[in-house]
Amino acid sequence: MQRNSLTYQSYLKILTRELVPAMGCTEPIAIAYCAAKARAVLGALPNHIEVKASGNIIKNVKSVVVPNTGGRRGIAVAAALGALAGDATNGLEVIADISVEAKTNLGEYLENTKIITSSANSDHLLDITVTVYRDNSWAKVRTVNEHTNIVLIEKDGKVLKNKEILDVEDTDCPDYTLLTVKDIYDFAETAFIQDVKSILDRQITLNTAISNEGLKKDYGANIGKVILKVYGDNVKVRARAMAAAGSDARMNGCELAVVINSGSGNQGITASIPVIEYAKELKADKEKLYRALLISNLVTLHQKTGIGRLSAYCGAVSAGAGAGAGIAYLCGGDYETIIHTIVNTLAVTSGIICDGAKSSCAAKIAVAVDAGIIGYEMYKNGQQFYGGDGVILKGVENTIKNIGRLGRVGMYETDKEIIRMMTE
Repeated sequence: MQRNSLTYQSYLKILTRELVPAMGCTEPIAIAYCAAKARAVLGALPNHIEVKASGNIIKNVKSVVVPNTGGRRGIAVAAALGALAGDATNGLEVIADISVEAKTNLGEYLENTKIITSSANSDHLLDITVTVYRDNSWAKVRTVNEHTNIVLIEKDGKVLKNKEILDVEDTDCPDYTLLTVKDIYDFAETAFIQDVKSILDRQITLNTAISNEGLKKDYGANIGKVILKVYGDNVKVRARAMAAAGSDARMNGCELAVVINSGSGNQGITASIPVIEYAKELKADKEKLYRALLISNLVTLHQKTGIGRLSAYCGAVSAGAGAGAGIAYLCGGDYETIIHTIVNTLAVTSGIICDGAKSSCAAKIAVAVDAGIIGYEMYKNGQQFYGGDGVILKGVENTIKNIGRLGRVGMYETDKEIIRMMTE
């Protein structure tokens, strides 16, 4: 692929835009970000906060621990910490640098601050509005479609920002429709390493650190530790265990950042850690690892483009297929091997539901990674699933489109029912 081609440059922009650090589950962090921004606009510490959030946000905030809160969970906690001590200039790391004093004062602030949370009457799956008050003044911030995509800022009735909400996530973004598995493979094969090195080095460093943290300490259901204890220590086990351990830590309040993929830290961990583990086992050089990570990350993003940021379809499934593709590449697989790995994987695990961010995400990640490995091992051993096997169609792009339709359209009502079950 030519370095100056539209596709090459678009892929670089997509990677730069998507593989960014975040500390904590991105949905409560998005609430904290809006609250911090609203407080900055207000110019004073609020004594009254109102949060309106779409059902998918409520689902993903309900059960996950918010970092730097002493193990607390929920919308009110995320909003309070953002308003009390969040850094509105720090994006998805808005609550990464919280002082000891702020942590100590959070409980008192929660007790003395009126915080009202409600469901947003919105057609957007990701929609958050935070309004903060102090005396006779107020400020409002709304983000839609992406976690930090602010579309509205108001203060005391004066509109300071009003960005049109379109069906696309952001008008100022690269063309994601250029993503195809063939072009992803060509890009990974020909990419100038200096163009992607800093992005991927950060992913390797941060995501490895949180996975190691998950194995060292007691987080959630300790899925990573259980896998290693029960199944042994070969690379297929470690790939699952290390990815799960990263989620164990992240879902249960770990104060380390991760590099996300498709707006999700769990997907960022799933798309990267299994590939890193295989690279260690195979003693692959750094360049080979970089190229494998390009395949894994971009395949994951390609699948998620058709599904959307939030859905009833578990994002770990997409990332597990991406990881399988990256592993296939590390093991010497060509384009044909990679596309069959993706299709085989999606035939197995598509349909795992997303019922919010919580400890069991780590187990779902382990299952998704296992499916990715099985998908590769099947093709390596002369086996594959064919078009007509369930939702699988002939051709990898047709299968990815079908899965996108399943996640976005087919599971739309499932999403509503899951949210009702979780909130009634």
